[in-house]
Amino acid sequence: MEGLKDLQLRYESLKGLGLKLNIERGQPGDDDFDLSNALLNIVTEKDIKTKSGFDIRNYPGGVLGLPEARDLFSGILGVKPEETMVGNNASLLILSQVLMWAQLRGLLGSPAAWCKTDKPKMIVTVPGYDRHFTLLSETGFEMVQVKMTKDGPDIAEVEKAAAADPAVKGILFVPTYSNPSGETISDETVMRLASMKTAAPDFTIFADDAYCVHHLVDNPRKPKNLLRACGEAGNPHRVYLFSSTSKITFSSAGLGFMATSTDNLAYISRFFGAMFIGPNKVEQLRHVKFLSEYPGGVAGIMKEHAKLLKPKFDMTQKVLAKELGTTGLAAWSHPEGGYFISLDTAKPVAKRTVVLCKEAGVAVTPAGATFPFGKDPKDSNIRVSPTRPPVAELEKAIEVLAVCVKLASAEYDNARQSL
Repeated sequence: MEGLKDLQLRYESLKGLGLKLNIERGQPGDDDFDLSNALLNIVTEKDIKTKSGFDIRNYPGGVLGLPEARDLFSGILGVKPEETMVGNNASLLILSQVLMWAQLRGLLGSPAAWCKTDKPKMIVTVPGYDRHFTLLSETGFEMVQVKMTKDGPDIAEVEKAAAADPAVKGILFVPTYSNPSGETISDETVMRLASMKTAAPDFTIFADDAYCVHHLVDNPRKPKNLLRACGEAGNPHRVYLFSSTSKITFSSAGLGFMATSTDNLAYISRFFGAMFIGPNKVEQLRHVKFLSEYPGGVAGIMKEHAKLLKPKFDMTQKVLAKELGTTGLAAWSHPEGGYFISLDTAKPVAKRTVVLCKEAGVAVTPAGATFPFGKDPKDSNIRVSPTRPPVAELEKAIEVLAVCVKLASAEYDNARQSL
């Protein structure tokens, strides 16, 4: 194993390269965006009237989206068109609107507005998605942390928290290729979530299924549908599903969509209708035309994305294994889809690792970002986003990350020995 002085010399050599690389956030590469460039001119003056009879230039159409869009995107979530709403960019916006109205008015069947509960609480998984934590904090929720396991949220802990406290109003998590660790929920966990006893009569599952079609393998496992499972368990209104096209087409001009029971949709759309007249029908038709005409449809374009992204994930795994595989200094996930790799250092050096990376010209997600309020109790988790840089640049960025893990670990050991 390399000693502290050798690692310092290697680090200084890398630092001297003047790198400016970014593996911080889960952004598509330019080659991913290029797959959807036809979006820019696919709608013309010949398309102003949809097959369903709407003029895309005018107001009428309602808040639920074009029928053609609801039909297309319901297929992604495995639900019926009448259970689907298609909005604007992005799913996080629709989620925030549902949470806001839950706080102000309650959801269907709520005994009162959630804000009238003393410290309304939401279960979250850790490590998890930093934007979820920020959203919940800003909308007034206290967060109850449970571990993300290979089968999804730690279901025993979820059941315990939901049954014990009526202030626990729901759970928010990523069910497929979770952010950042890449797990996909098991069928058993789905059924237990759907059927579990809860102290709050309006306990709600908020499933942000952002990566449900973002596969890196040819035969991905398809988990049991949460909406169908809740219906089978006698809790048809328990779940809201969310997703978007942000990493299917253009991140800047995608569509968010949501699925829930028809009764839930009728209820929440009343409040949405107070906020806006309707979503961007031009953008919705643009996506309907493009994705319907793309060879193989949504599945077809996702296979093209996988061809571009899998080499990046493979390169990341290769470099991490080469640099860290026999050291015992870190462990990391091996996802079959999604946009991230989760790395855990064996020693409490994640913050120091990220600082070293930054000084060497590699931007990495801030340490602690995968925990509420940035507080990782072990100072060990680092979210790696290999999707944006070209493969050659990515290889050097991951080398820098790995060297920084080793250097930070050696510094930590040296400091302890000096005590």
